[in-house]
Amino acid sequence: MELRHLRTFEAVARTLSMTGAARELHYAQSSVSDQVQALERELGVELVDRSQRRIRLTAQGEVLASYTGRILGLLEEARTAVVRPAPELALGALETLSRHLLPGVLASYRARHPETRVRVSQSNRGELHGAVRRGELDLCLTFGTPPNVPPNVPLNVPPGIPPNTPPNAGPDAPGLRAETLAEEPLVVIVPPGHRLATRGRAALAELAAEPFLATQRGCGFREMYDTAFGSTSTDAYAATATATAATTAAAAVGPEPVAEVDSIDTLGACVAAGMGCALLPLLAVRHRADRGEVAVVEVGDTELRTAITMTWLERSPANPALTGFQDAIRRQLSSRPSDLLTS
Repeated sequence: MELRHLRTFEAVARTLSMTGAARELHYAQSSVSDQVQALERELGVELVDRSQRRIRLTAQGEVLASYTGRILGLLEEARTAVVRPAPELALGALETLSRHLLPGVLASYRARHPETRVRVSQSNRGELHGAVRRGELDLCLTFGTPPNVPPNVPLNVPPGIPPNTPPNAGPDAPGLRAETLAEEPLVVIVPPGHRLATRGRAALAELAAEPFLATQRGCGFREMYDTAFGSTSTDAYAATATATAATTAAAAVGPEPVAEVDSIDTLGACVAAGMGCALLPLLAVRHRADRGEVAVVEVGDTELRTAITMTWLERSPANPALTGFQDAIRRQLSSRPSDLLTS
């Protein structure tokens, strides 16, 4: 099949109009018709039903149309890979992961791939997933469920899911792939002089009575807080650990925080200053705990965790810079101690 015939058929299949395809491709309408007919002769089937006033695809035409977009996309990807002056990798991450996880991974990756130019950006989870879907980022790192997990899947990853869960794809995020890299414990941080600081562990209901700071609604960290503290009765502990993102938004709302901030760093600083407590992934707070600025309190009667998730576009594995980075971050996370609180 000639490439120009495929390009012409793709335009006809998308616009369902010979005139529209001709206008888009800057061909005469007769040339578009001739190219589609040439493709039909080569394949020995009719691709377009011309019996109505407005054309439509035949069953065979629908099948071919499902392939042409991918074929042309791969050709463009190959062209870009050949002509680009040097490998480039565009990464996106939440602020916390960018600050506390990426530096070590990037150093390891750079040692193995010194020729690759890396670009890193930070944003919220929704924006990062959208940028990957649009092809603006090769990969993003977030907490919580990937965009292709159905609404009834728990927000907090249950205990026992191994790192490097096989990639999956779903209908609500076409073209995206995702992998759960690891689980991160959710802990409460308190000021150093707090009454719970020396205990290191407390029940969820006891913690819920404390003043908490949180990020604003719509943020993934706020979802973690609302999911954990949406109900603090004894009977609700199991439900807390399996609350979904949809349930969080609709029903599971934690106690009103004493302050809302849009920066995790500011939130940690406010806790260190004595304003209240905060529920966050251990990765986000361990540096402050190591310096003695805050104390870490584990939730003693229920296990709260969140996933560290890697998301990329389905066609992106053709980019060797991406696959090299994926290998680097898997190695980094697989070498971490399983119990970070005691490491």
